[in-house]
Amino acid sequence: MSFFISGGTEPLVRNKPLKMKPDYTLALIRFIVLAVTVAVILFVFPVPKNLQDWNDAGIACAVFLVALLFVLSIRKADEWQRAIVLRFGKFRKVRGPGLFFIIPLADRVAQTVDIRIRVSDFSTQKTLTGDSVTVDVDAICFWLVWDPQKAVLEVENYIDAVVLSSKTALRNAISSHDLSTFLERSDIIEKQIQEDVDKKTTEWGITVLHIEITDIQIPEALQDSLSRVAQAEREKKGRILLAEAEIQIAHKLEEAAKIYLSNQPAMKLKILSILNEGLKAGNSMMLVPNSIAEELETKDIFGLKALNEVQRMKKEGE
Repeated sequence: MSFFISGGTEPLVRNKPLKMKPDYTLALIRFIVLAVTVAVILFVFPVPKNLQDWNDAGIACAVFLVALLFVLSIRKADEWQRAIVLRFGKFRKVRGPGLFFIIPLADRVAQTVDIRIRVSDFSTQKTLTGDSVTVDVDAICFWLVWDPQKAVLEVENYIDAVVLSSKTALRNAISSHDLSTFLERSDIIEKQIQEDVDKKTTEWGITVLHIEITDIQIPEALQDSLSRVAQAEREKKGRILLAEAEIQIAHKLEEAAKIYLSNQPAMKLKILSILNEGLKAGNSMMLVPNSIAEELETKDIFGLKALNEVQRMKKEGE
């Protein structure tokens, strides 16, 4: 049994937008267009000195107004943005990325939609699991807008709609599962939440890619009991592994015994290897069964008989 519990009370960072450098490209384009227009007007239409010249000044003003309307019609959207254009209150077109033009006074950009993958964090407060345990859960949702038109026209605030739908689905998932299932198989909970939220958001042109549970907070008293259960579970697994290892060793020893029983020379070599290992360890005294000692003495494995014979002949010579 494995689980992740956090006792912290610090809130998550709530969807702080990244600070981007201001883009003055559109303002620069408008300034250049107006500056060129003013320069042309001053060059073509001189300063008025009589009534006829004032008529020409009216033409110059009209040209300037046309240039001003042209400048106001220029709009720009970044690569990841789509602009929703309305004409007299009715949907006209989705424009972008890059530069595009609208009709001044008739068209307006109602909203600019970011179509990149977004991350929204949400949480539940004091939710009961299926076995009546109070938990606080924090999660994050990965989602994106694939149809800007539906996202703006079908729902008032699609960002809040995604977060609130995710929170509701998380509460339903927690209440329909026991705490043990929730802690051990959080992937099932995440998949269920993702499917439930995606069913709602698909109608809004939004796809929920993934849900991740980041934090689970449970009462401290229950944390102690779960820790003891987890410790007992680990001890149980350790004993089971040790027993399985003993069974495997017993099977191997059984196979070795059958081989030694059918092959006496192999058995004797094994006995000698055991004695050799004992001598290598620097043991000055070794306990050997009588049957093994008698067999070794009979076959003079260590040359003891030859050594005794040499000592006997030496004494007789003296």
